[in-house]
Amino acid sequence: MTLNSSPLADAHELCRLGVVALTDAYAKGTISPVEATAAALDRAEEINPRLHAFTFIDREGALAAAHESEKRWRAGKPLSPVDGVPTTLKDIVWVEGWSVRYGSLTTDATPCIADAPSVRFLRDAGAIFLGLTATPEFGWKAVTDSAFSGVTRNPWNADMTPGGSSGGAAVAAATGAGVLHLGTDGGGSIRIPASFTGITGHKPTFGRVAAYPASAFGTVAHVGPMARRAEDAFFMLQAMSGRDLRDWAQGPGELEPLVLADRVLAGARIGYWTKPPCGKVNPEVAKTVDAAVAAFERLGARIAQIELPGDDLPEIFSRHWFSGAANRLSAVPAERRGMIDKGFLEVAAAGAAYDAPALVAAQVKRAQFGAAMDQLLTDYDFIVSPGTAIPAFAAGEELPPESEMGRWTEWAGFSFPINLSQQPACVVPCGQTERGLPVGLQIIGARGADAKVLSAARAFEAAFPDFFI
Repeated sequence: MTLNSSPLADAHELCRLGVVALTDAYAKGTISPVEATAAALDRAEEINPRLHAFTFIDREGALAAAHESEKRWRAGKPLSPVDGVPTTLKDIVWVEGWSVRYGSLTTDATPCIADAPSVRFLRDAGAIFLGLTATPEFGWKAVTDSAFSGVTRNPWNADMTPGGSSGGAAVAAATGAGVLHLGTDGGGSIRIPASFTGITGHKPTFGRVAAYPASAFGTVAHVGPMARRAEDAFFMLQAMSGRDLRDWAQGPGELEPLVLADRVLAGARIGYWTKPPCGKVNPEVAKTVDAAVAAFERLGARIAQIELPGDDLPEIFSRHWFSGAANRLSAVPAERRGMIDKGFLEVAAAGAAYDAPALVAAQVKRAQFGAAMDQLLTDYDFIVSPGTAIPAFAAGEELPPESEMGRWTEWAGFSFPINLSQQPACVVPCGQTERGLPVGLQIIGARGADAKVLSAARAFEAAFPDFFI
């Protein structure tokens, strides 16, 4: 196997540290939040001209916040376990005082008047905001390029895509331009770029992280953490979770508390999902993930082959996602629509063509599938699968070149079903292809069981640390 150079190979030592190592050093006074933030900012500015991970970098604001964090650590009064930790935010969530553009030339550059709930919780926890990361226009597809920010590129091989729509966040994570990275996931947008770039990406249980303003794509959309390591993703999820009354879809119920556990794989019942509802699995991906799943057995788990309970899942998802695109397009003034990504316009047109009975039928079928998934996860502790059916392909393309596919959903069959059913799902690296491109493993749990899923991801990482950067 020929391995590409790690994206961290030329990064400053401070850019390699995770949450625990950084905050332990902050407490001892051997590293300052200012030093860590400056190193992360330098790294962001270094990689951005080549990889286009960021749409905005706030050096002045980040360093000012880091100085305040430094004072808290010196006084022995940090706000949380992530106080002073360099963090990025996707250019799709509101950040007070920042111009958030949703990856589009059509949006207003007026600064936001308030933080999104996830951003507010992270700010209250003392996280240091470095800047905004790139997304395709309105986050509509599973790769990252736009007329607004250019083509975002994979740090393992700059000719390849990092995936999307949280592709900028994944590149920032993989290269050490920050420790914690906020992503969104409406059909795989956290997990796909995690799989393509060799990092950890967690789509939480729907409602674990509040969302406001509500996504134009409805209740398939989730907000979650991305990081190089599962433990860091856990700390970020812990900090950004919570109730916000502006998010009516979040619901009033209490979810299971977020506490990491040991030995979650010993005796665990794991269903191995190998056949996506659309598309074919690349043989190298299948072989790599097979080996990872076999390793779960060596860690004490019991494996059984399964299939998902639903049918017509691509059509059910398309009716939700494409009609969401039509909804988002309706908010764009007609005179600006000529600037919009052609693919987004095509998807929105398809969504606008659905009639009301078709949309309601999709909602009913989704509910049936979600209930069946809840039932399946009473029989299994986890479901595992490839993170994506294919490895990264050419940057700037929605589809692998020379494929016969029509839309990105056709190669994202391991991702979008779990947006429909709203379970937590975490992708971790489990190896590489012969060309040195990362392969991801997806771990899915019952709704509410985010800590259990992240504990399993951490256990896999502990057993196979060489897969992680």
